[in-house]
Amino acid sequence: MNVLVPECETAMNYFSTSDLFLQQRLKLVEDLWQAVLQVECGQALVDLLNQLRSICSADGHKGENLASSISALIEELDLDDAVKASRAFALYFQLVNIVEQHYEQRDQQLSRRATYHEEKKQNKEKTKEQAEDSLIAETVGKDWLEKNWSDDDSFQKAGLFHWLFPYLKQLNVPPQQIQRLLDELDVCLVFTAHPTEIVRHTIRRKQRRIANILRKLDQAEESFRGMGLSNSWESIAAKEQLMEEIRLWWRTDELHQFKPTVLDEVDYALHYFDEVLFEAIPQLAGRLKKSLQSSFPSLRPPKNNFCRFGSWVGGDRDGNPFVTPEVTWDTACYQRGKVLDKYLHSMGELSAVLSPSRHWCSILTDLIDSLEQDKQDMPEIYDNLALRYRQEPYRLKLAYIQTRLENTIKRNQRLTNPEERQLLSRQKDLNYYKTGNDFLEDLRLIQRSLEATGLTCIELTNLITQVEIFGFNLAQLDFRQESTRHAEAIAEIAEYIEILPKPYTELSETERIAWLAAELKSRRPLITQDMPFSERTRETIDTLKMLKQLQIEFGLEICQTYIISMTNEASDVLEVLLLAQEAGLYDPATSTSTVRIAPLFETVDDLKNAPKIMQTLFELPLYRATLAGGYDYIEQLKGNCDQELPPSVLQPANLQEIMVGYSDSNKDSGFLSSNWEIHKAQKALHKVAQAYRVNLRLFHGRGGSVGRGGGPSYAAILAQPRATVNGRIKITEQGEVLASKYSLPELALYNLETMVTAVIQSSLLGSGFDDIEPWNRIMEDLSSTSRKVYRQLIYEDPDFIDFFLSVTPIPEISQLQISSRPARRKSGKQDLSTLRAIPWVFSWTQSRFLLPAWYGVGTALELFLVQDPEENLKLLRYYYFKWPFFKVVISKVEMTLSKVDLQMARHYVEELSKPEDKERFERLYDRISEEYHLTRTLIQAITGHGRLLDGDPNLQRSVDLRNRSILPLGFLQVSLIKRLRQFQAQSAIIHYRYNKEDLLRGAMLTINGIAAGMRNTG
Repeated sequence: MNVLVPECETAMNYFSTSDLFLQQRLKLVEDLWQAVLQVECGQALVDLLNQLRSICSADGHKGENLASSISALIEELDLDDAVKASRAFALYFQLVNIVEQHYEQRDQQLSRRATYHEEKKQNKEKTKEQAEDSLIAETVGKDWLEKNWSDDDSFQKAGLFHWLFPYLKQLNVPPQQIQRLLDELDVCLVFTAHPTEIVRHTIRRKQRRIANILRKLDQAEESFRGMGLSNSWESIAAKEQLMEEIRLWWRTDELHQFKPTVLDEVDYALHYFDEVLFEAIPQLAGRLKKSLQSSFPSLRPPKNNFCRFGSWVGGDRDGNPFVTPEVTWDTACYQRGKVLDKYLHSMGELSAVLSPSRHWCSILTDLIDSLEQDKQDMPEIYDNLALRYRQEPYRLKLAYIQTRLENTIKRNQRLTNPEERQLLSRQKDLNYYKTGNDFLEDLRLIQRSLEATGLTCIELTNLITQVEIFGFNLAQLDFRQESTRHAEAIAEIAEYIEILPKPYTELSETERIAWLAAELKSRRPLITQDMPFSERTRETIDTLKMLKQLQIEFGLEICQTYIISMTNEASDVLEVLLLAQEAGLYDPATSTSTVRIAPLFETVDDLKNAPKIMQTLFELPLYRATLAGGYDYIEQLKGNCDQELPPSVLQPANLQEIMVGYSDSNKDSGFLSSNWEIHKAQKALHKVAQAYRVNLRLFHGRGGSVGRGGGPSYAAILAQPRATVNGRIKITEQGEVLASKYSLPELALYNLETMVTAVIQSSLLGSGFDDIEPWNRIMEDLSSTSRKVYRQLIYEDPDFIDFFLSVTPIPEISQLQISSRPARRKSGKQDLSTLRAIPWVFSWTQSRFLLPAWYGVGTALELFLVQDPEENLKLLRYYYFKWPFFKVVISKVEMTLSKVDLQMARHYVEELSKPEDKERFERLYDRISEEYHLTRTLIQAITGHGRLLDGDPNLQRSVDLRNRSILPLGFLQVSLIKRLRQFQAQSAIIHYRYNKEDLLRGAMLTINGIAAGMRNTG
C-alpha cells in the first residue's frame, strides 16, 4: 500500500524527528481509513480507490492520457459507487488535516521549548558580535526586518514572546518606548459568519475526539519507549478507539441537513470559545508577563485584555435579511449565557481550592464587611450555609457569588422573551450581576484578601483574567450594514416630513453634508413612532434602536462599532450618525456618542478616495468632537482646557476605526492591485489622522483565502506600513481559518502569540522601505498593469461570465447549506457585481484555477522586466529579500500557484462546456494558461526557488500531499456535476438512471472533500 507522503529533499523543520512522526501518523490513519472502508463497503471499494489513486499518482499525473483513463473509469461507476468514492476521499483529507494540525501543535510546543533554551544559552554566552550589535542605538530597528526577511532561519525562530523581548533588549530599544506601547496594546480578533465554514458542527466534534485520541497515543508510545518496550495495551486501545471513531464518522452525514439559521452560525463561532479559547487565553497573558519580566523586569505588563475578541455573527446584516434586530438581541443573550455557564462552573472549582479557615489565617476587613452586606441581601444563603462555612469565609463568599451568578443566568434566559423583557426592565433586584465589572469586583476582593496574607490562587487568577477579557458578553458584537440602506432611510424620512426643498437623493454631496451637519446640531426629533415607513427603512431604524437597548441591558461593551460597508462619501458616515441620534446613541448638545462609526472602504476607487473622505469628516467640528468624547474634549486637545474631565464615554477616546476590505477590492481589481491600494490607503489614512491629531485603528477585513487577504498573519502584520499599527489592530477571522487556527489549544495559543508579537514588532521596529519613493513608483506601475490585465479578462471579455458559470461549480456551490447569507448581495441579473467575493473565490479554488489570487501578476512583472531584464530582475529580487510588503505579496502568489492544477482545470473546461461553447472557452483557457506559466516562471526567478515553495518545506510537503491525492475527487466532481446538469437539461437517459437529489448530494460531497483537501474554501 502506498503512503501518500512525498519524500522531502530538505529538512522539514528544526526537529528531524518531526517529519518522521508525521509520516507515521499519516500511515496509521491511512491504514485505518482503508480498514474502515473494507468493513463498511467491501474490498471492491478499496480496490477502486487504490486504482484511482494509482492512476493519479505522481507519475500518472504527468501522463498525457490521465484525463481519458480516469474519466473512462469514473464514467463506468454507478451513482452509488461514485458517491461512496467521493465520501471516502473527503474523509481521507479530513483525517490528514487532523493529523497535520495535531503535529503542527506538537512542533510548536517543541519550538517553544527550543526557543526558551536557546534564550537561556544566549544569556549565558553572549558573543562579542552580539555585544557589538547591541550598541547600535541610533538606528534601532532600522535593519531588523531586512535581516529577518533575508534570513529564513531567523524568521522561523521569530514570533514568540521568548524570542521577542531578548531581541528588543539586544537592539537597545528604549524601555520607555516598550512601556508606552504595552500600555496601549490592543489586538482584537473578530469572528465572522461568512460562508466558508463548510464542515458540520457534528463533524468538528468528531475531529476533536480524534485529535485527543492521537494525543493519548503519543503519550502511550512515549511511555512504552521509555521503558524499552515495543508496544503497550494503551497504544493498542488508542488505535482501536481511532478505528471506532472513523467508523462512526463514516456513518455520519457530512453535509448540513438544513440551511443554518443565524443563531446556528452563532453557535458554530462560539464553539471555539467554548472548547478552546476560554481556557487557553489566560495562558497567553501569562506567557507575555513571564517573557517580559525575564528581559525587562522593571516594565509593567499590558492589561490582561490586550488580546480580545469580537464577532460579526448576529450583528452583520449587510445583504443578510435574516439578521433582524430580534436575532441580534437573541445573539447577545446566547453569548452571555455561554460565558456565564463557564463562570458558574469555575465557582465549584474555586470552592474546592479556597478552603482556608479563620483558625489558621486572617481575613481582610473589607471581605468581612462584604460578607455582612451579603448576609443582609441574601439571608436565605446565610441561613443555609453559615453553619457549614462558619470558619471558611472564602467558601461562604463564593456561595454568595454563585447565587448571584445563577440569578443572572435565570434573568438572561428570561430576556429572550419580549414580554418578560419588559417586566425585567421595571424590576429592581440587587441579587444578580448587572455587569461583568460587578462580578470582577467580588473576585478581586477575594484576591486582595489572599494576597494580604501571602497566598495566591492560580485558578482565581485565571478566572479574573477570563472575566477581564470576556466580561459578561464573551465577544463584542459589531454591527454592519451597506451604505445605501442608510441613504434610503434618510431619503424616506426627509420626504415624509417634507423638510427638504428637493429629494435627498438629488442633493449634491456638499448639500448633503451641510444638511446632515445642521440636523446633527438640532435637538428636534426627525422620527416619531407612528410614521409609515417601508419595511427596509423600518428595519434600519429599528436596528439602531436595538443597539441602544443592548447597551442599556448589557453595557456599552456589548456593541460599540457600527461598520458601513461600501462607503463612498463622507455623507455615508453622517447619515448613520443622524440615525444614531434618533435612536439615542448620539447627543447633539454635547456631541457625545456611545457608538463608533467605522467606514469600510472596499473597492479600489473607494480606497483611493478614503483619505479625502476622512479629511472631510475631520474638518467638521461636531465629528471631531464626537471622536474626542464631546465638545469639552476638543478644547482640551487644543490645549485650552486645564480642568480635569471625566472619562470619555468610549474608551479609548479620540479614536477613529477604519476598515479596509480585501475581498471586494481583489474581485474588483485583482490580487496585486488590491494589495497595493490597501497598502497605500493605510499610509494615507495614517497621515490624515495624524494631521488632525486623531488616533487610528485599522480594521483588516481579511478572508481565509489568499484571494481575500488570507495568509500567515505574522508575516502580514509585519508587512503593514510603518507607524500604521502603533500597538492597535483589528482583524477578521473567519471560516476555515477558525478551524485551522483555533481547534486545538496549543495551536490557538501559538497563533495568538505570533499575532501579538507581530503587532509589537511592527510598532517598535517598523521598516522604512515603504517610504522609498522610487520603489513606490515601480509598485504603482506594476499595480496599474496587473489591474488592467485582470479587468480585461474578468470584466471586459464578453465570454468570461459564461465561462465562469460553466467551468466552475458556482451553480452547485450556491445550493450548499453552509450559510444563512445569500450568495449574492442582490437578486436579479447573474453578474459579477452582485456576486459575493466568497463564492467567487470558492468556485475557482474547487476547479483548481485559483484565478483571483494570481491573474495579472505575471504580465505586470514581465512588462517591467523587459525594460532592462538583468538589472530589473536584480531589483525585484532585492525587493523580495528586503521589503516586507513585496515579500509577502510574492510569497502569497507563490503559495497559490503551487495549488493551481491546470491539467485538472482543463478537464473542467472540456467536460463542463457545452459543444457550442467549446471554441470560445478554449480560447479563454489558453489565455489563463499562458498567464499562469508566465507568472510561475517570473515568481521562481524572483525567489530563486527551483520549485515553488522551496523556501517553506513544510508547506511544500503539505501542498504536494494534497495535489497528488486530490485529483480523483476533481474527476469525480466533474462527472457528477456533468450528470446533474444533463439531468437539469431534461435528458431522458439521465432521468432514467438517476434522480436529481442523489446527483446533487454527490456533487456536494465532492465540494466538501475538495475544500478539505485544499484546506481552503473562500
